[in-house]
Amino acid sequence: MRLLNKTAIVTGAGSGFGAGIARKFAAEGAKVLVADINAGAAQTIAMEIDGVPCTVDVADGASVQAMADLAMKEMGHVDIIVNNAGVTHLPAPMETISEPDFDRVFAVNCKSVYLIAHAFNTHMKTRKSGAILNVASTAGVSPRPNLNWYNASKGWMNTATKTMAVELAPFGIRVNALNPVAGETPLLASFMGEDTPERRAQFLATIPIGRFSTPEDMGNAACYLCSDEASMITGVCMEVDGGRCI
Repeated sequence: MRLLNKTAIVTGAGSGFGAGIARKFAAEGAKVLVADINAGAAQTIAMEIDGVPCTVDVADGASVQAMADLAMKEMGHVDIIVNNAGVTHLPAPMETISEPDFDRVFAVNCKSVYLIAHAFNTHMKTRKSGAILNVASTAGVSPRPNLNWYNASKGWMNTATKTMAVELAPFGIRVNALNPVAGETPLLASFMGEDTPERRAQFLATIPIGRFSTPEDMGNAACYLCSDEASMITGVCMEVDGGRCI
């Protein structure tokens, strides 16, 4: 029960890595606000873990503020925030990606972190404690061709994590990131271009351990970084990638 009596918000928690993180946090004693743009998915996971469902568009300031208001109403305060929600564009040469697709990637993957900081930083500063975890990607550490703008958004996430860590440390707030390799999530087919046995084999050949990241892998790593056991760790961008980035 490493997160006993803690409160947490996990965005993109209706499926994939976010659901794995939400489940692990709840199993370790946290009260979790399950935030997702898919209302039904948020409700399903929240019911499973006795959490608080929240429908949110993390790229919209008013929607994020409504999420903050709900968190305060239902939980009283927020100890942990996991910025997990993310999208990608389909693999293609960088100059062929449409402007709307580019804008969507940076709105969901980057602007959301700004909006959530805007909504919660003062609260955490006042309490002089908090843990923020940003879910980036190995794409931001060791980029693949034809995912240029997604790669760039996740590189932004890693840099933002370190900047946030330095600025917020004096207020007792820790900020870290996870860099997973692709996993069995709704984004997998988008990363690969198509989900075929041949494409999976090609992708897995780049991972020394020989398998994808799982929601459980992410939940375990997130739990550690957001727990008091990691009280001296901030500004770390941890690779949960089976050796992909070596």
